Amino acid sequence: MEALTQDEIERYRRHILLPEIGGTGQQALKNARVMVIGAGGLGAPVLLYLAAAGIGTLAFADDDHVSLSNLQRQVIHDTGTVGEEKTASARKTIARLNPHVRVITFEERFSSVWAADHLQKFDLLIDGSDNFDTRYMAADAAEAARIPLVTGAVGRFDGSVTVLKPYEKGADGVLLPTYRDLFPEKPPEGLVPACAETGVIGALTGVIGTLMAMEAIKVITGTGEPLIGRLMLYDALSARFDTIRYKRRRTKDTAA
Repeated sequence: MEALTQDEIERYRRHILLPEIGGTGQQALKNARVMVIGAGGLGAPVLLYLAAAGIGTLAFADDDHVSLSNLQRQVIHDTGTVGEEKTASARKTIARLNPHVRVITFEERFSSVWAADHLQKFDLLIDGSDNFDTRYMAADAAEAARIPLVTGAVGRFDGSVTVLKPYEKGADGVLLPTYRDLFPEKPPEGLVPACAETGVIGALTGVIGTLMAMEAIKVITGTGEPLIGRLMLYDALSARFDTIRYKRRRTKDTAA
């Protein structure tokens, strides 16, 4: 375990002053290896805040290039990187923000094959994708690898965040819920249109992405109560947060 340097102690002083984080929590952040799916609307604030927080190894996968229409919400990129691979653009921004962070990039889409080959190397998975196929795939892969998953989604003016650790048991001895306990089936093709078709308010991705980064920090440092078994909903138009609880569906081997 590599200790915090004097430069890092000064950089993260506001974290270290917090009794809930302290030096131990900051060291945990430095030791953490986090994988992020996507360097887009949700991935951008996630990557920025986790890099600023001092995550030791930050990896992300994206096979897309920066386009002008991305810049309204994907704040890790800028006008000068239009046309570049998103992974390359994001890597440069992170390097400017915090040179202590080790960055690993994958210029490809997240897939079950990729997960089988690489996911066991990481401590936490964060899903910032924009489609249901990837969300279900990420949930299955994180459960198989027995690592926590922070997952979020946005619509036109609303978003949601939750945390999954379905391989662990709760205080009642029952296994914690899976993604399918929350969303049993994918919606029919075309029922939920993409933001390219309906639009999305740019700042919304910042709200949800920042919440996802906060949940990741809580999971890594053991601070507070992560959104396990709880789905946080945000309605930007009414400026309202709501939280709904969900549980594991009871089966014969649920408590086994």
